[in-house]
Amino acid sequence: MALNDIHTPVLLERCIELLAPAVQKPGAVMVDGTLGMAGHAEAFLTRFPELTLIGLDRDLDALAIARQRLAPFGDRARFVHTVYDGIADAIASQGFSEVDGILFDLGVSSLQLDRVERGFSYSQDAPLDMRMDATSPLTAETILAEYREGDLRRIFEHYGEEKLSARYARAIIAARQIEPITRSGRLVDILQEATPGALKNAGHPAKRVFQALRIEVNQELSVLERTIPAALDSVAVGGRIVVMSYQSLEDRLVKRAFAAASSSTAPAGLPIELPEHKPQFKLLVRGAELASDEEKALNPRATPVRLRAAERLWKPASVGTKRGSAE
Repeated sequence: MALNDIHTPVLLERCIELLAPAVQKPGAVMVDGTLGMAGHAEAFLTRFPELTLIGLDRDLDALAIARQRLAPFGDRARFVHTVYDGIADAIASQGFSEVDGILFDLGVSSLQLDRVERGFSYSQDAPLDMRMDATSPLTAETILAEYREGDLRRIFEHYGEEKLSARYARAIIAARQIEPITRSGRLVDILQEATPGALKNAGHPAKRVFQALRIEVNQELSVLERTIPAALDSVAVGGRIVVMSYQSLEDRLVKRAFAAASSSTAPAGLPIELPEHKPQFKLLVRGAELASDEEKALNPRATPVRLRAAERLWKPASVGTKRGSAE
């Protein structure tokens, strides 16, 4: 199968439209913080022939595919194996101090969902892995084997927003005393058996638990909480950032960080807003933008997406405004 047939980028044209004013100039530099299989990256490098793109990903399988797909672009495509909270170091490693555009397409990638052996999907039986970076030590199997009932309940409740978190945690503790829980199929069976009959038709019982386990394995929310401020600091004046989230917990963190960056820091009651208190960013979309019905029909994975975007207006001298060089 051709590489461009295995991944349909979400909201591709909208992302290009929002980032174009910042990345179309000669010498522009952009970071794709969630490179994946490089669908977005390939489109940006094709549309903007003077753009340099730095692609970040924690998944070595995704980086291998991206390297192959972007090989025709030569050194205009750079690759860094890192979790995206390492964005500042990744930019510096490529010889730059700031960039003109940043794109994040959060959550689990098409590659991770489609490769059954990675254990991200509750619809097919597989080992309970769920690591985005196969070099990381923590797996979903480890969590299910070692976490106490209270900790399981906490992650199901906080990361999955699961109302039956206590019931599911008890069921897992009871089941693992009989036999280790090593495969997704068995976990699904445990959850289905623990679900009250009246709720069995209210969505798949494993959906929120699998989401919670994935977030815990990969520390997605704590990483994201560090990432967005670091990314905002890395945007040059006139530069833009676009973030696509796929669940409310992610979007809440992005919304909060963007709101802070686009708000005045003037103390309450100050009669005149001083220049240093003016918002450093302006929001480019109202609220969170959703995919159109047409896009959802063409690409079902766009259904839950929430897009937010911002542009840097000015930058304090303490943050640094000197542009790096790729030389």
